[in-house]
Amino acid sequence: MSTVFFIVQIILSILLIALVVMQSKNLGTSAMFGGSGSFATTKRGFEKTLFNLTLVVSVLFFLIAIASAMIF
Repeated sequence: MSTVFFIVQIILSILLIALVVMQSKNLGTSAMFGGSGSFATTKRGFEKTLFNLTLVVSVLFFLIAIASAMIF
């Protein structure tokens, strides 16, 4: 059972990293660390779906991490 938790947690962490990297609009390092001078806009279409998917995966990762810590 512990192996299942660890495998799910590893898969969720890789997926979460990929989703966060996909959300960056500019490829420069200054934009990655908040140096972008653009204004905030509303999310639409694929960007909104990507944001919601990132939110769901991060909550699942957090819940699996808490469950794993409580069980083991």
